Amino acid sequence: MTSQPYLDELFSLEGRVALVTGGSSGIGRAITGALARAGASVVVVARKETELADTVDELAADGCRAAWVGADLSTRDGVRAAATKSAGVFGEPDILVNSAGINLRPPMDDLTDEVWDATMAVNLEAPYLLGQRFGPGMAERGFGRIIHVTSQQAHRAFVRSGAYGVSKGGLESLARSQAEAWSPYGVTCNTLVPGFVMTPLNQRLSADPAKVAELAARTMVGRNGLAEDFAGAAVFLASRASAYVTGQSLFVDGGFSVH
Repeated sequence: MTSQPYLDELFSLEGRVALVTGGSSGIGRAITGALARAGASVVVVARKETELADTVDELAADGCRAAWVGADLSTRDGVRAAATKSAGVFGEPDILVNSAGINLRPPMDDLTDEVWDATMAVNLEAPYLLGQRFGPGMAERGFGRIIHVTSQQAHRAFVRSGAYGVSKGGLESLARSQAEAWSPYGVTCNTLVPGFVMTPLNQRLSADPAKVAELAARTMVGRNGLAEDFAGAAVFLASRASAYVTGQSLFVDGGFSVH
């Protein structure tokens, strides 16, 4: 067997359908592009229609099959409506990527019920609801990949982790619960754990040159992360190659977490 057929067997996503929340910005957009260019038909779900359209237009120009659904993932009704619309585009997804998130981090003394509820709704409850909607179908069909994007704050507290860190810790626990339930039926459930990545979600820290340099120095590779650093890991976790990897947290952080 030559290298190309072998690599296709391991990593190609031809014939698969993917749904990516938060897929029009930052890490989510990089993952969207990676899955689409690996052959999947991708539905991008987010709030900002201009960014959604730009993402899909870019992929279409590359010959990829992609569509978008505008959605508010902060309410149960919004999540369920987004799920129904998304499944109506290319069919039920084989791959679910939960990358949408909000990053509200006031000092703990100033943390309000409203900030707590909003953070949990988008960062934790929406992935749970989407998993409940699509996970059983994946298990029935005998193949599925659920990928959550979490955070260093799921493992350690720094830079005002607050409700954000709690939501991401819960998301990693959700992945393990989903893995326990559905992995016997061919559905793997894992998380990608970024270090500090220069995306709109981290705009507050990105605006502080001293903090940016401090965070880069904490890595082993000597730089902060870029959204495109997640492309290969996402394709791996979405593909046949990761069939025996489930319930895991894959750190894509340049060694940040072990330095």
